[in-house]
Amino acid sequence: MAFLLVGVNHKTCHLEVREKFFLQPAEKDLLLSEFKNSPKVLAAFIISTCNRTELYVDLLDAEPSVVLDIFFSVKKITPSKDLDHFFYVRHEEEAVAHLLRVVTGLDSLILGEKQILGQVKDAIEYAREKKMLNRTLNVLVNIVVETGKKIRRETHIDYGGVSISWAAVTKAQEMAGSLEGKKVLILGSGKMGNLAAQQLRKKGVEKIFVINRTHEKAEELAGACCGTAVPYWQMKEVLEESDVCICATGAPHSIVRRDLVEKVMAAKPGKKIAFIDIAVPRNIDPEVAQVPGATLMYVDDLAPMVQSNMDKRNGAVEIAEEIIKAKTQEFYRSLDRAAVYELMKATGTDKEPKVS
Repeated sequence: MAFLLVGVNHKTCHLEVREKFFLQPAEKDLLLSEFKNSPKVLAAFIISTCNRTELYVDLLDAEPSVVLDIFFSVKKITPSKDLDHFFYVRHEEEAVAHLLRVVTGLDSLILGEKQILGQVKDAIEYAREKKMLNRTLNVLVNIVVETGKKIRRETHIDYGGVSISWAAVTKAQEMAGSLEGKKVLILGSGKMGNLAAQQLRKKGVEKIFVINRTHEKAEELAGACCGTAVPYWQMKEVLEESDVCICATGAPHSIVRRDLVEKVMAAKPGKKIAFIDIAVPRNIDPEVAQVPGATLMYVDDLAPMVQSNMDKRNGAVEIAEEIIKAKTQEFYRSLDRAAVYELMKATGTDKEPKVS
């Protein structure tokens, strides 16, 4: 058996490439199903976020090509050397240590981001629901979650506000001059949209509009942030009122196009709107940036916004790496103990001897 990781992230490819490998919920479901049907795959779970798509797999052998072949098949992408070079492969201890760095935010676009722990836990639970965790991965994921909590509890790795949503609101404030008295449209009512709404309420915005594909969910978020839920078909009218648009939907395509923004600007001469797209794949057409009065930022543009809180986080890295090293060793010791216990159960030697 061989545990390995195959993945791409913000360090190996830009957003335009990364979004090609992003897995929609239906694709994740299909990929796990294909892994389950493969005689070479024993167990697996998948992490797919705006910054990474990583496949953690327990295989019968250490050959990563089977993982990539199934992945490309699900994504309907023709394999090529041009695409292969974006992927990294980690085996055994390196794969475990990498996962621990991911869950603690050491490998994030923004060091120590808080959302990644929840995203990893969700990925684990999803794989568990699909019955794709074996004994090896069950031991691993317990240590992973414990490590994520321990490092956040004992270090400053997540000091200050530096999530992508926080950075988006901070960037919006910079682009608009101030958010006090401004009107903001949030597209998408998922986790990122919720976090952005929480930050916006602290900035004194006059009004928050929420648009979501499912209007009931838009109403939920609007209720939580004292905002207004708006039907999708009223986007043009709402943009005409808005000073900022933060886009965080799960749509696989652009939902804010250049022609729409041109109509908005034509209806309001001299109007300015700050567009910030934190969705992957991108939901705002890059050509929107060419419309007079519109400014556009994507998720990769936000990292510089968090530099003021990074000194304490950087100081925590060395301590976190020592914890990760110890936890990696603990994982393999736990596997050895589990293997011995299974052997004892099989042979009946796990029972206490009778005293005569």
